Amino acid sequence: MILVLDVGNTNIVLGIYKGKELIADWRLSTDSKRTADEYGIQVIQLFLNSKLDPSDIEGVIISSVVPNIMYSLEHMIYKYFEVTPIIVGPGVKTGINIKYDNPKEVGADRIVNAVAAHELYNKPLIIIDFGTATTFCAVTEKGDYLGGTICPGIKISSDALFERAAKLPRVELIKPEAVIGKNTVVSMQAGIIYGYIGQVNYIIEKMKKEMKAYGEKEPYVVATGGLTKLIIEDCKAINVVNNILTLEGLRFIYEKNKEQVY
Repeated sequence: MILVLDVGNTNIVLGIYKGKELIADWRLSTDSKRTADEYGIQVIQLFLNSKLDPSDIEGVIISSVVPNIMYSLEHMIYKYFEVTPIIVGPGVKTGINIKYDNPKEVGADRIVNAVAAHELYNKPLIIIDFGTATTFCAVTEKGDYLGGTICPGIKISSDALFERAAKLPRVELIKPEAVIGKNTVVSMQAGIIYGYIGQVNYIIEKMKKEMKAYGEKEPYVVATGGLTKLIIEDCKAINVVNNILTLEGLRFIYEKNKEQVY
């Protein structure tokens, strides 16, 4: 079995793979102040609750966009699983050719998603990850990572409206039935959700045109992330939602690099 960890700004998503099968997954809050032991105790308890034996873990792979947390997580892996984790970054085999001006600037999560989508769908791709930030990535059929777009996530946009406008309340992220709201809360929800839907549809349209200029066929649009459900009904350009895309990408990258840890 292998343990995969996707460290985001808000959450750490953990998954256990037995071969190609995801047999368990969990979500923890990202907190760079936690020690290796605090994370270790929490993760071991998750294993025990799921009737899994930590000693069965043969390897670990981590992708992270939060550098400050890596010291604690790496030492947690050494101490509680007695393996050396693979850290997604420069020098790790991915099978993706990054065409960014500076490849080191591309977030590990974006690379991992690109690997998963390329391996699973083998088509020209637009990959959208609805997380703390929303990222759009363009990948060619042969696996060239062309670049993409980074936007504030839908929750960040909602929080900013509450924090910067004195008379506006904090609202729950629920899609109202109509764009014309009859009260302040519904009006805010309509603006946040439908405004975001419009942004997503427009960016997909523009990216498709630009990818065709690269000589690519019609891109296949893959979405992932916990907030996808808020907008999927009104984003007809999205072909598939894969909520374990990042975990799958980590599994693929582990398989390409596992010989390096032995």
